[in-house]
Amino acid sequence: MKNNWLEQAESIRLESYFYDLPDERIARYPLDPRDSSKLLVYKDGGIVHKRFKDLTENLPADTLLVFNNTRVIPARAYFQKQTGATIEILLLHPEQPTQVINDAMLVQHTCVWECMIGNKKRWKKSDILTTNIELGGEAVKLSVEYVDYDKNHIRLSWNSEAVFLDIVKALGEIPLPPYLNRNTEETDKTTYQTVYADQDGAVAAPTAGLHFTENVFRQLKNKGINTAFLTLHVGAGTFQPIKVSSVTEHRMHSEQVVFTRQLIENLLRSVKTIVPVGTTSLRSLESLYWFGVKLFRSETTEFQIEKLYPYPFEETDLPSAEQSLLAIAKFMDKEKLDHIVGETEIFIFPGYKFRLCKGLITNYHQPGSTLILLVAALVGEDWTSIYDEALNKDYRFLSYGDSSLLWNKDNPPA
Repeated sequence: MKNNWLEQAESIRLESYFYDLPDERIARYPLDPRDSSKLLVYKDGGIVHKRFKDLTENLPADTLLVFNNTRVIPARAYFQKQTGATIEILLLHPEQPTQVINDAMLVQHTCVWECMIGNKKRWKKSDILTTNIELGGEAVKLSVEYVDYDKNHIRLSWNSEAVFLDIVKALGEIPLPPYLNRNTEETDKTTYQTVYADQDGAVAAPTAGLHFTENVFRQLKNKGINTAFLTLHVGAGTFQPIKVSSVTEHRMHSEQVVFTRQLIENLLRSVKTIVPVGTTSLRSLESLYWFGVKLFRSETTEFQIEKLYPYPFEETDLPSAEQSLLAIAKFMDKEKLDHIVGETEIFIFPGYKFRLCKGLITNYHQPGSTLILLVAALVGEDWTSIYDEALNKDYRFLSYGDSSLLWNKDNPPA
């Protein structure tokens, strides 16, 4: 049977993935405690309402929860020109001397990053902007200049032995999502991080994880539910609206993912009930499967998952989840790797078949966004009844909002 994925993709009408989100339903601040948020549980077409602190009782005992342990860095900084103009710089992705985000945080003296520039028209190509910051009682001069004006590649240089992460922490502020429509506050330094974040490099939080508390983790452990961690440093592209008529034309920003050898083992032991916490964890895990496909088919050993790579395959040409993971384990053992770093721009929309993920813990997303399409791929047209129900039951929406546990409509747990 011919795979007509392209025809199906081009038949997706983006206007069908919008819904009316009143401004007052956008949560500006999180709840305290974190696990007091509401939890909508969707399974087999049915919906029940819980609190997030009740998550454990809604998960099978053989579940493996997979978390994204990235930590948001204070990636937004402001520079004052002598003319009085303010230039805003948002760090996006390291370019030199390394493109590996974890390593880029440890660079000294100088580095180049791709950035988003606010008020760019007031910053000439030849201008060098400077500011002074205090670091451990030492005055440090930081200068920024264009390396590539068109690509927004910026060189940052500082006269100190401090690593780049320390510079960023001293200078920058946590970049909140634009739809919160407020300035960053001191409390956001804590509340806009998950309690398990330990890998610096994201410019946005994996917000599904914000609901987890030590109490929830304790309940999971008591039930025997296993947990595992990966790293996807969330980029600003997560807020990028779809502005094209065909989903296949939407540009997905590439994001960096890191998987340990231990994670591969954990996945192999629990391959039947893997539940990612958040869309970033889901996209990472599904990308991992497709990297295994590339290894299984001897295509390449480079971990780069293109936007539409999964779609053209015939089902009979693909390995099972276990075969894919075993191919990755074999590759890592052969190369003596304890972790792998890859890039993914995978785009999951209706018609996608999930390979590793049985369900998803996630918040409520912006109308017409790529993340709504991802949810629709998981639960089908029921996404509209899920969102209608959440709106009718006064759920709070977006990054600081309430949560849901969604099981794959085509493959729910027993």
